[in-house]
Amino acid sequence: MMAHGPRFAPGRWRAALGYGAGLAGGVVLWQVLGAHTSSLVFVSLSATLARLGQMISDGSLPSALAASFAAYGAGVALAIVAGAAAGLLLARRDLLRQAFEPYLIALYAAPMVALIPFLLSLLGYGFWPKVIVVFLFAYFPVQFATQRGAQSISPELVDVARSFRTSERGIWRHVVIPYTLPYLMTGVRQALARGLVGMIAAEFFLSAGGLGSLLITQSEQFDTAGMLATTLVITFIGVALMAIGRLVEARFARWRVQS
Repeated sequence: MMAHGPRFAPGRWRAALGYGAGLAGGVVLWQVLGAHTSSLVFVSLSATLARLGQMISDGSLPSALAASFAAYGAGVALAIVAGAAAGLLLARRDLLRQAFEPYLIALYAAPMVALIPFLLSLLGYGFWPKVIVVFLFAYFPVQFATQRGAQSISPELVDVARSFRTSERGIWRHVVIPYTLPYLMTGVRQALARGLVGMIAAEFFLSAGGLGSLLITQSEQFDTAGMLATTLVITFIGVALMAIGRLVEARFARWRVQS
């Protein structure tokens, strides 16, 4: 009997065709609208891609990407480490949760964009203030997701571990952290996207290089094609980051205990 290779299910084919048709329709609509609109308001996709090529060749886009993602990488990495540690501690230590949780909820509820000018005027307009802004945008999804996972651990699991004379360190290593890891990955996925928003928002208030600063310069010069090209790059980066986040989350989702 001959083995047949893997086949796509009909539902997947329909989804792929629908996605392709929507993408093709969007491309055509962009091109047609751009061709019949003033260049000060909107430009076609071909003009946008041509301007994107110019930005790559003259080095403006690569330098902006390097400046932005240096701060983005540092801010998101710090947010993941700090958010995971804080979420675990707040979930497992009642005194810490009662002392700090009201302040964390109040800070999370505050409009973060409105706090950016205050933070930058207080801390300056260099590299690390931008890192702090990215950190604040990315921190809370990680902390709250990790805390929720650690708080949902069944007390029976901890009791069983203790009945086998497992040390506190062993309980953290073999029960708390493995159980919480899928929730942490969910927070990481959200943090990747929120960190990107924080990075662009911070750069709107900075004169230093970066994608947000590049957008401001292009808007001041009425460079519509450049603004669309930069926005297109940011959109693709956001989609790629969300896809990476989903892959990471799916990798650890099988660890989750189903109710």
